[in-house]
Amino acid sequence: MPAWLLLVGAVTMEVIGTTALKLSDGFSRLWPSLIVVAGYGLAFIALGLVLKRMEVSVAYAVWAGLGTALVALVGVFFFGETMSWVKAGSLLLIILGLVGLNLAG
Repeated sequence: MPAWLLLVGAVTMEVIGTTALKLSDGFSRLWPSLIVVAGYGLAFIALGLVLKRMEVSVAYAVWAGLGTALVALVGVFFFGETMSWVKAGSLLLIILGLVGLNLAG
C-alpha cells in the first residue's frame, strides 16, 4: 500500500477517534470510548508504518495538520461550532503550510 494512502488512513482514524472522544462524554459512554481507543490505536499503527517509508517531518506535519483541520470542520458541521473568518483563515494557513512542506521536500 502506498505511504500516502496509509497516511490518509491514519488521519481518518485519528479524526474518528477524536470525534468519538467528544461523543464519549468524558469516557462515561461505552461505545464511543471503545471507538476512541480503536481509532487512536489504528491511527498510530498506520502512522508507524508510514514512518518506515516517509520522512518524519512531512508525515507528522500532514498527520497533525490535516487531522486538526478536519476535526475543526467536524466541529463546525456536526457539533454546531462557529466558523469565524479567523478560524477559516487559520485552517487555510494550516493547509498552505502542508502544501509548502510537501513542495519543499
